[in-house]
Amino acid sequence: MTAGSIANLLLVEDEPKVATFIKKGLQTQSYTVEVALTGEEGKQRFSEIAFDLIILDVNLPDISGLELAEYIRQHNRRVPILMLTALDTTADKLLGFEAGADDYLAKPFDFLELVARIKALLRRAGTTEEADRILRVADLELNLDERVARRQGQTIELTAREYALLEYLMRNAGRVVSRVDIAEQVWDIGFDTGTNVIDVYVSYLRAKIDKDYPVKLIHTLIGMGYVLKEK
Repeated sequence: MTAGSIANLLLVEDEPKVATFIKKGLQTQSYTVEVALTGEEGKQRFSEIAFDLIILDVNLPDISGLELAEYIRQHNRRVPILMLTALDTTADKLLGFEAGADDYLAKPFDFLELVARIKALLRRAGTTEEADRILRVADLELNLDERVARRQGQTIELTAREYALLEYLMRNAGRVVSRVDIAEQVWDIGFDTGTNVIDVYVSYLRAKIDKDYPVKLIHTLIGMGYVLKEK
């Protein structure tokens, strides 16, 4: 999506009334919206059209939204995916993020919050036009064009959420970032003290980034947050 262009969204939602409500609302926000009522229809639309963002219901009548998210990620690692679902436990969110979702909104939701999430995801996706396309900290590098992490030249497989978290930590290398910072900048939500989802994802990232290497890069400062640095 170029500056000034209208974002083209794909909405995969099996409830026609809900789909119509969301589509009409987003059109008033100057988005173009394609609607698919099944997972297979969503897969077909995704294969035919280049979308700037995908809104994906988890509970679909044929293939699940999680399966569709995984399919999309296999073919496009960049397009933002916002998942909608009535399931709102931490475990459900983790499944969605592992499948490739960039954000997660529980039903019922306020329409203005949906718009805010969409704007945040599109804004983040559009911050890729920078001179330096590779972030480096010690022997760890993150290629922003390929959306691939490597350490000592070895490719590290990351989910979309792990990638977003690592990018944020690397952009703030050497600076302590709090859980609130991560919640607002990576999850685009206010921090919920009742969930440990951020700690869980830091653990996931550590297992992939640090576990097999003698020099650890992700450090915890008790009561403060996390910092990515060589020493």
